[in-house]
Amino acid sequence: MKLNGVLTGISAEDIDRLLRIEHSDPHSILGAHYVNIQGQHGVIIRCYHPDAIKCEIIVGSDRLKMSESGYDGLFWIWLPDEELPLAHALEFSFVDQSTWSVDSPYRFMPTLGDQDLYFLGEGKHYNLYDKLGAHEREIDGVKGVSFALWAPNARRVSVIGEFNNWDGRLFPMRTMGSSGIWELFIPGIGINTLYKYEIKTQAGDLRIKTDPFAFYMELRPQTASIVWNVNEFEWSDQVWLESRGQTNPMSGPMSIYEVHLGSWMRIAEENYRWATYRELAEHLAIHCQKYGFSHVELMPIMEHPFDASWGYQVTGYFAPTSRFGTPDDFKYFINYLHSCGIGVILDWVPAHFPKDDFSLRLFDGTALYEHEDPRQAEHRDWGTLIFNYGRNEVRNFLVSNALFWLDKYHIDGLRVDAVASMLYLDYSREEGEWIPNRYGGNENIEAIEFIKEFNGAVYARFPGCFTVAEESTAWTGVTTPTYLGGLGFGFKWDMGWMHDTLKYFSKDPIHRSFHQNDLTFSMMYAYSENFILPLSHDEVVYGKGSLLRKMPGDDWQKFANLRLLFAYMYTHPGKKLLMAGSELGTWNEWNHESCLESYLTEFPYHDNLSKFIQDLGALYLSDSALWKWDCRPEGFSWIDCNDHFNSVISYIRRGPTGYLICILNFTPVVRNNYRVGVPNDGEYFEVINSDSSYYGGSDVGNGGVIKAVPKPHHGYGQHLRLNLPPLGCLILRKY
Repeated sequence: MKLNGVLTGISAEDIDRLLRIEHSDPHSILGAHYVNIQGQHGVIIRCYHPDAIKCEIIVGSDRLKMSESGYDGLFWIWLPDEELPLAHALEFSFVDQSTWSVDSPYRFMPTLGDQDLYFLGEGKHYNLYDKLGAHEREIDGVKGVSFALWAPNARRVSVIGEFNNWDGRLFPMRTMGSSGIWELFIPGIGINTLYKYEIKTQAGDLRIKTDPFAFYMELRPQTASIVWNVNEFEWSDQVWLESRGQTNPMSGPMSIYEVHLGSWMRIAEENYRWATYRELAEHLAIHCQKYGFSHVELMPIMEHPFDASWGYQVTGYFAPTSRFGTPDDFKYFINYLHSCGIGVILDWVPAHFPKDDFSLRLFDGTALYEHEDPRQAEHRDWGTLIFNYGRNEVRNFLVSNALFWLDKYHIDGLRVDAVASMLYLDYSREEGEWIPNRYGGNENIEAIEFIKEFNGAVYARFPGCFTVAEESTAWTGVTTPTYLGGLGFGFKWDMGWMHDTLKYFSKDPIHRSFHQNDLTFSMMYAYSENFILPLSHDEVVYGKGSLLRKMPGDDWQKFANLRLLFAYMYTHPGKKLLMAGSELGTWNEWNHESCLESYLTEFPYHDNLSKFIQDLGALYLSDSALWKWDCRPEGFSWIDCNDHFNSVISYIRRGPTGYLICILNFTPVVRNNYRVGVPNDGEYFEVINSDSSYYGGSDVGNGGVIKAVPKPHHGYGQHLRLNLPPLGCLILRKY
């Protein structure tokens, strides 16, 4: 048996692939290996640096010179009578007399097992974020970071970073069989280490990619991934989590405050910079408590390179954006809101991803996460790429990502963006620009199965959490459980209600009598799904104007109409969502580079509207008639929906402990002695009068208390005679 720089048994082809940095298992050559030579056992150690002219090895207190192999940069040494594992470090020397010391990464066992690889291949490794990506670990008493990546069509994958001068020749990874997973443990590095992957494609091209499972990333325009430990933060929201797990979101209050963190608060004294997660936490919590918001919905906070995408073009699915701080700072933000009794919903974007070349696009030189056929691959409306839901590993990536935010960040709900675009193969496509499914239809069967799998996993693993679909079509069963054949979402945005309501309110009151159906139609389908009523950012941007500017009339009428709109929204069946700034009655439409115009409350009209929203929010949270039976028909009944001549509607909201009478007058005309039938005799008092002078109204009302007249009306045995305020809402409760 002969030692000539390489041990007999390693082929020349293996050496050639190693020197070309294309070996799929560099660990089989490099590092420490047990050998028996002519009856003597020992350990042979090999190392490689293509630019090195010599290398020394440090084993314990011994420093030994390694032998040259006859191949440039490849060194070896045989240590008789040694045993494995054998800790050692290397010091390479170069022609310019510089040196580089490194603890060899090729002496460690894989960090993924056969079971991990099996479940990944099946698409069922829902805790995949615990295995793929970069993780601090200790192996054989050595601290470092393990890296694992899915790139099945790559010829070679290397970890690059500051620790190896971003040189892809130095730390090539090994493949884990046919799984397509590449793996490497690098000792001596830890959190805050910058890294990327250098991928050599089958065509021989080099692609530099960020980690799809990166927990932290550099602030744009930089794109490196950053090693982070997502398990070290000390949470204090256990009481919140335990309570959440015992509640049903459908029968609880849900008034959602939609927020874009980058434009909600800026620090004017410091060059108008973004507020950090920690700075935002207290201010946002106080604001939500003031206005009675039970939840905050954050427009996407996953890392994204383009501010004007508002976060909807994600390049770091597992990384909260570094614009506002570290991942632990974001956990502090959530923990703080939970301590104040406020839930957190994240906008989540599994429908598409951007074409930025450092991210998922053509990840290993092939269409890995996206479709290859352009008729399936591209969202032309947004210039983005569509996930290939038919691939097990892609579905696994997305489902595990959803669960990651609920698991590691204690998120309470996920609002899924652009669901309609996922459901239909011909979404925004002309004839001939899409491929029918296997049955000849336009339904995206793979996407539908993914949605069901995602929802099933969320509800099975995180009781009390919920999912929301932004879905704008007539697809049936969006919020029907998967075991009954539905998509399995908890809630659906009622886009029809939003469209019809804003269309109605934008009309001059003189014309509203001809369009009363726009208000009443929503109750024809109100219980077909579990709805959230949104007045979202989409309606106050891109020239659509703010909610206030949509209202007709002079300034007084605009504010009266806006109060009436909010009263109608809060008393209508369904959970509520309001875009930040609407509670102040902003004149300006939302701009992602602006901030909340809190100064508006210095002006009476805006301050009065603010008080109205505060009182309306407080009433909503305190009276279960407004939310307990949101998803049940017994929670609502019309008193009169047919008085289009006067543009008045009246209805009852019921709960298990009582009811509220709601009467809304959509004209600026006072309606005196207006009769409204009520279920019970006795006295009723005004809980809310949107026309109160306290809210900026004209103080038309009923003296606070109204006694029922014992004469039948509207099918009831008694009625109330009311003075209906102009463009006003009365909410009454029985004494």
